[in-house]
Amino acid sequence: MPLQRALQMAWECELDLVEVAPTATPPVCRILDYGKYKYEQSRKEKRAKKGQRVGLLKEIRLRPSIGEHDLQSKIRTTKKLLEEGSKVKVLVRFRGREVIYPERGRKVIQRLTEALKEIATTSDHLTEEARSIALILYPVSTGKSKEEKSGAQDQDS
Repeated sequence: MPLQRALQMAWECELDLVEVAPTATPPVCRILDYGKYKYEQSRKEKRAKKGQRVGLLKEIRLRPSIGEHDLQSKIRTTKKLLEEGSKVKVLVRFRGREVIYPERGRKVIQRLTEALKEIATTSDHLTEEARSIALILYPVSTGKSKEEKSGAQDQDS
């Protein structure tokens, strides 16, 4: 159809003439509401991105002189992040003269990993930098937990 006729039809319908496939021979155009078309395209892209899960890395910061209650709070936060499927970087930061007692930081990390050993696996080594010690926790594969849940449901029945 000629361009002028297509534009006239679009104007009569109070819609837009949109080129959908410019590389085709001849180019393909449609009469539609362009604003609505753009909105639907953005929604499709958002849904596609939502389906993709990039391995997120969250960070939990601790101090070597952390109190017991504060440590339990950090453990709960870390547990929630791991259950969501994120990797968690546990970072113990030293300030001032604390840096001469790195074993205190290692003890804090060890207590945290012991509390989370059922739901997390750890990287094999601690990363020691100038004033910090770091360890990355990975969530345990969800396939195992699904099997455990199904087994627990069978026992309840």
